[in-house]
Amino acid sequence: MNDIRILLLRGVNVGGANRLPMPEFRQFLTELGLTHVQTHIQSGNVVFSGGAADIGASISAGMKLRFGFAPRLFFFSFADFAAILAANPYQAYGAANGALVHLYFLSAPFSPDGAAQLTALAARDESITFTPRAVYLHAPSGIGRSALAEKLSQTKTVDVTARNYTSVRAIAALAATILA
Repeated sequence: MNDIRILLLRGVNVGGANRLPMPEFRQFLTELGLTHVQTHIQSGNVVFSGGAADIGASISAGMKLRFGFAPRLFFFSFADFAAILAANPYQAYGAANGALVHLYFLSAPFSPDGAAQLTALAARDESITFTPRAVYLHAPSGIGRSALAEKLSQTKTVDVTARNYTSVRAIAALAATILA
């Protein structure tokens, strides 16, 4: 089964905005012809198989009609998602405390100037690594205290969606269950 995909939705069920009940969302995706649909927690993490390569347009349009909003969608093959996870230079820190390491999935790479501007915001104890598909942030003092994390999430130059290391590992593990 090589068609396992991961879908991350940006900004659902955060602070009471863009409420999306996961059971109803799973049903909606199944109605679109996706199979093995599973979600992880309430923040828009989905693994599935099947569906056309351009299923994103159908999901966006259907969500707008059914749920009243259409968040930014980030699609990955299972292999690409696993490669992004494996490339995380802060895995050891994430293994110790997954909430202190975040992966920011990108719609496009940051420009060198954009990356430099964000890097300049890093606190002394923070480490950040930019790649074409993801940004990895280790924030030992906590993401909630990080000016860098706040700006990275609010950037207007590249669409991003963030997940902590614990969630990313759990999503990958959930996708792996489809292979079993």
